Amino acid sequence: MIIGLTGGIGSGKTAVSDIFASQGIDIVDADLASRVVVEKGKPALDKISKHFGAEILSENGELNRAKLREIIFKAPEERQWLESLLHPIIAEQIRYELDSSKSPYCILVSPLLLETEQKDFCDSLLIVDVPEKFQVQRTALRDNVPEEQVESIMATQIDRAKRLSLADKIIVNDGTLEDLKKKVMDRHLKYLSLIG
Repeated sequence: MIIGLTGGIGSGKTAVSDIFASQGIDIVDADLASRVVVEKGKPALDKISKHFGAEILSENGELNRAKLREIIFKAPEERQWLESLLHPIIAEQIRYELDSSKSPYCILVSPLLLETEQKDFCDSLLIVDVPEKFQVQRTALRDNVPEEQVESIMATQIDRAKRLSLADKIIVNDGTLEDLKKKVMDRHLKYLSLIG
């Protein structure tokens, strides 16, 4: 059984997936998969540098994510080009990692789960939800970026109402880490009981 885990930026997806991982559940992280496919020497990185120019590479030839993010948030057509290149390659990497899972069930955590075909890998969708003002505050603090930048990232994600309408289950992350642990443990036990 594959559980898709998502939520808006700053909702607490990582905290939730860490709690599942502490129970021995395999986590496939789409963000990590997206980093693997653009590592130095990989074909995707060569295509990206040919398209955007050498300035998106760091001195040691690795992807300068901050520079690339700056370009694609200013130019939606460039973001579309990048997504059309990377989404199929990332999906292939995710499928490989899901197929390699050995735990009773597996979690696919992805910020773009609902915006991509990654949701098709999943048997059930678990959404981490948090009020939008918390999203902005938490992310600005965590990433040391202006709130406006967080809001522009949020604007590219599926809106909260639509995200919640697609959920099979929702964990509301508006309390302490202890509260969150209780909610996740309850969900974990329910998933185990479904497997039998």
